[in-house]
Parts: sequence; C-alpha cells; structure tokens
Amino acid sequence: MTFRAIIAEDEQVAREAIAAMSGACGIHVLAACQDGAETIHCLQKYRPDVLFLDVQMPGIDGFGVLRGVPRERIPAVIFTTAYDQYAVRAFEHSAVDYLLKPFDEERFCKAVDRAKMQLANGTNQAELISHLAAELDKAQELLAAPRKLVVRSKGKLAFLRVDEIDWIEAQHNYLGLHLGNEVHLLRQTIGEMETRLQHCSFLRIHRSLIVNVDRIRCLQPCGYGEYLVVLKNGKNLPLSRGYRDRLDGLLEKMAAPWDHPTHAGS
Repeated sequence: MTFRAIIAEDEQVAREAIAAMSGACGIHVLAACQDGAETIHCLQKYRPDVLFLDVQMPGIDGFGVLRGVPRERIPAVIFTTAYDQYAVRAFEHSAVDYLLKPFDEERFCKAVDRAKMQLANGTNQAELISHLAAELDKAQELLAAPRKLVVRSKGKLAFLRVDEIDWIEAQHNYLGLHLGNEVHLLRQTIGEMETRLQHCSFLRIHRSLIVNVDRIRCLQPCGYGEYLVVLKNGKNLPLSRGYRDRLDGLLEKMAAPWDHPTHAGS
C-alpha cells in the first residue's frame, strides 16, 4: 500500500528536504504547502494518509490547521517543530510522532514507520489529534516568554525585567544582557533565549544579536542588503542579510493596520 502525504512547512528548503525523505520512505507527496490556509484546503481536497505539519507557520499555524479541518478528515500527523525537548515532552505521549528540527533521514523514517503502524492498527486519529491539540496548547503556554529573568550578579541573584533589556549579545557560552549602562551575564545560548522571547517584542538580527524592538530608533542601510539598527541610546547594531526576512516580517506586521485605511464619510 502506498501512503500519501501532505507537507505543511513555510521554509522552502525544509519542504524540499521532507519531500526527498518522504520519497526515500515510500511516501507519495500530494502537495507541499507553505502556510496554514493552503494546508487546510489541500487536506480537504486530497484526504491524505499522513500530514507533516510545521507548528509555526505564517497566518494560520499548526494548531489552527488542526482546528480548521473536520475531525474525520484529519490524517496521521507528524509534527515538525523547533520547540526544545522540554516542551516536546509535554505532548510526546499523545502525538503520532514529532520531528525536532534539525532531524535526519533515520529519525524521519522512524516517524513514518510509527505513523504507518497506527494507520494499520486503525487508531482513532481524530480523537488522538484532538487530544494532541490540547496538549500542544499547554506546551505553547509553557513556552510563553518570561516577564523576568534571574541572573547572578556580583554574588547576588538579580531579577531583571525582560522589557527593560535593550539588546542581547552572545559571548561564547554566555549571553550579555544590556540594560542601560548595565551588562548582566546569563549562561544560555542565543537560540534558547530567542525561543523564550518569541512572544515578546524581541527580534533576532544577527547570529549573535537579539534586540528589543521597542528600543529601535531607525534603520540605516549600509549596502549589500545589510542595515545598521540604531537604538534610542545611540548604540548601532548590525543586521545581517541572513536575518533580513525577520525584519521584513516585523515591518509587515507593523504596517498591517494601515493597509486598509477608513476614509471619512465612507
């Protein structure tokens, strides 16, 4: 029996990688979708056996996709997620399976085998996914950014308000948290901090820099698609081309309320 799948992933490179791995595992890919709305449409149109579903997508995310499709049309779902292992454990027991990015072909095939086994055993996918969606919501709440961070400073524990941080810089195995004239060190990777702050007004602008958006005064182009991010305190931080799409996404969100102005008397 040939299993048919739909891929829901907003990054083209990831879509192509999943499609290639699917072919190697004997999965026929019906469609590769780049956002939630397209995924819902393809699920209703094709009724696949398996859905590779990215948790974070523009517009309707993975959670919204599950809610936007009738239960009887929900296939076996394999989540692809950038959530860390601690968050994944919150829903691992009820998932068809998950793939923690980055994943390799061996791990991918194990997920496919698990999905095939559940389909062959006639597992009630609708009930399973409904429960999984609830667990994922709980996991998402656990990942909500903290209001305060606790750091060791001069032999004491300092409680720092997240919204008072101007910018964050990776320094080897530590992060430098810049608050005005103060710098506090926190033993954590910049990737972990980016995940913790994903629900706050912070933007990754460089492989070693995260900035508080509320502290940005302006952007100065400096050629070759790169910018200087000028903060209100006068600090200049480089925005590299590799993170330009995140800036574009931010500007798009900020401009959204002005896309459809209401004219007086209309």
